[in-house]
Amino acid sequence: EEHQHQAMATGTPQLCTYTSLLFVLFNSDVYHCQPFSIPFQQPSGCGSDQFFDISRLSCAKCGLNQITSIAGTSCVCQTGFRAVSNNGGPLSCEICPSDTKQGVTKDGFDCIRCPGDLNEDGTCHCPTGSILVERGIDGSLLEEGRCESCIGENPSFTVPDVSGGRCVRCQQSFIDTSLSCACSPTNLASGGLCFSSSNLPTPVASNINFAQLAILVQSLWFTEHLQSSAAACLMFYNLTACQALGNMCVMNMNAISSVSNDACGLFGTVFRTTAALGSVQTISYWRMNLPWLYYGDQPGLASRVLYAEPFPASFSFRGAAQNRKIQLVAAVYNARGDFLKWENIAGGTLQLCPDTSARLNAAYTFGTTYHQSCFLPVSKLLAAFPEPFFYDLYMDFSDANEEKRLWAVPVLNRNLQFNGQFVNQGDNLNNWYLTRRIFLVDTLSGRETALTDQPKVIRVATSIRIGFKLVRNTRKGEIYPPLLTVSYTDVLITDVDTQTVPVFFALEYEMDTSEAQVQTDIALGVLGGLSVLYSLLKTASWKRRVASPLIDLETILKFLLFYAGDLGNVFFAVTFGTGLYWLIFFKGQQFVSVLLPLPEQEERFVTYVGCAFGLKAVQFLHKLINQISIDIFFIDWERPKGKEFKSVEGGGATKRIASPVSIWRTYFVANEWNEIQTIRKINPAFQVIAVLFFLEVVGFSNLALRDPSSRLSRDPGSYTAPWSLILRFGVTTATWLVIGFAQMMFFTVFYERYVKDKIKQFVDLCSMSNVSIKVIFIIEL
Repeated sequence: EEHQHQAMATGTPQLCTYTSLLFVLFNSDVYHCQPFSIPFQQPSGCGSDQFFDISRLSCAKCGLNQITSIAGTSCVCQTGFRAVSNNGGPLSCEICPSDTKQGVTKDGFDCIRCPGDLNEDGTCHCPTGSILVERGIDGSLLEEGRCESCIGENPSFTVPDVSGGRCVRCQQSFIDTSLSCACSPTNLASGGLCFSSSNLPTPVASNINFAQLAILVQSLWFTEHLQSSAAACLMFYNLTACQALGNMCVMNMNAISSVSNDACGLFGTVFRTTAALGSVQTISYWRMNLPWLYYGDQPGLASRVLYAEPFPASFSFRGAAQNRKIQLVAAVYNARGDFLKWENIAGGTLQLCPDTSARLNAAYTFGTTYHQSCFLPVSKLLAAFPEPFFYDLYMDFSDANEEKRLWAVPVLNRNLQFNGQFVNQGDNLNNWYLTRRIFLVDTLSGRETALTDQPKVIRVATSIRIGFKLVRNTRKGEIYPPLLTVSYTDVLITDVDTQTVPVFFALEYEMDTSEAQVQTDIALGVLGGLSVLYSLLKTASWKRRVASPLIDLETILKFLLFYAGDLGNVFFAVTFGTGLYWLIFFKGQQFVSVLLPLPEQEERFVTYVGCAFGLKAVQFLHKLINQISIDIFFIDWERPKGKEFKSVEGGGATKRIASPVSIWRTYFVANEWNEIQTIRKINPAFQVIAVLFFLEVVGFSNLALRDPSSRLSRDPGSYTAPWSLILRFGVTTATWLVIGFAQMMFFTVFYERYVKDKIKQFVDLCSMSNVSIKVIFIIEL
């Protein structure tokens, strides 16, 4: 008992302790829902004495004697203060003595007595053409900085570098034109170069014509680089300057006019002036040192460029020589004319719309029609393309010696203007003016005041189509060189957060379908003529039945109705044969010999299908009218079996007369006749369900896709090509007819023979009931 009492005494304070602890826990934030949200802040929103802390994602206050850096993510010492320590963490600053006219060294860690005045940032100031020397050869800090002059004359030819800490040799153009590092007044200084008088016009036109918006923009990029690039290309054969000049012409939509001082005019001047240098790679359109921008100097050469000779490689869908991969490569340049790399056009190089790698690379499978479209925010385009990249496209192939070669891909720029006319917007090849170089997004030429500012206008390649055309009557998969068609859209920047741009990318294939169209027309003509004869025979048969020797309006109308049904059968047979032909030969070919008609080439096929439907609808109405005008007579041949006595009205006498035949037999036969009206050898519900099962579940519908694959199942994550109307009609109609024919065979061969034949049963019923049925189709009879 004493032990129990001690335990109770000991447990009482422990119980109080546990109770207090639980009370504290339950009333604290530990057991409450913690908010997992933080305030949104940007570096630009921080004050001048604050920096954006990348660990806390919020603004933090700088230390004593510190201000925010240019990037806004750290702090730097104020003007006149040197850094005592700076290891990427907390910064410590110390003021430089002001009584001895000391400034901060360029590295920011020491103070030094200046030989002259101070700059705004607290460093020592030296006059133009001089450099500031702060340390000795061994790196020790001097007691006082020195301003050393760079000798800009012979033989040194030096000027201060960008940092102002070294004397470096000046640009060679200054030495060649002025024999010093100063461009004399008689010469022209532009873009960091010094030029003597040349054949180039001055001044140059640095404005960009955004024709869709009908506005001119004074481009800062053109102002700074156009004249210097043209002069350096012409006088010094500077390869980078020549590429930069060509890029500015491409940004100006390769516009050709009588103006000689715009980008393309200057490019043309250099092209003509340097004719003596010869051509590159034996291509007359490609001048030495210059980029290849045009196919000739006049429109009308497109047919010769595109169809003069086939591409020296063939494609096949199956077999040991299978070749289904389109190998496109591009020489990539930046806006300054620097060659960046050879890039394989795969993985979305030319496709602005984001997608998976498998879907993006599906575009370059030969024979697969590829369409991709989306809407892209302008803000995303500005962030992803601070400056344009330029592409010269080539198609990769191997020659007879298995040597890798490149075939230039011509470009049809729909925005190109020739003397103010959009010559590339029509379908006439004789007016086209083909070019070579493209870009995707230009956010550079539309900047007016500063290259870091938001552009006034951007230009986006909103439609890119790469088209392949099959060589006529080929049996080995030969094609003509591909054509890249690009259309640009000028976008006036108003609100980058809400503006979007529609973008489209496609690879399409076509062949000359004129021969197939002629064969289709011949089939329609021959079968249409036979249908006329067949309709005349049916009309003559109808005339004999109505016993009318005259050819009147009714006879002509009857012939037209018969002919509508027969001609509808002709259209259906031709369209079904056409769909089956393309299905079999396109999906089953090894070497490419046929390609599917383009959607615009399918319009005539759609017209034929519509004619078949309309004519069969007329035949259906004709048949319906005939059926509702039919007279049906039920004749009961049963004779009375006996006689019965029946009183005569009014006389009271009785008379023996024949017993009447029961009408219920005739009613029964008529009811059975009515029931067999809906008997069909095809079950409509089963027909529809079976067709849908084979099309959607088994996957027959995948045979109607515009790709060479014959697989019935497709990976859900892979690209799905658009439908072909011809293939879709062929697959659906063939499936419907096969299932319908199978039902008819089953009904005729098995069901009617072994299960039930209602027609024969009805004939037996009429025979047993001694009832005949007479159907009169002709009203006159």
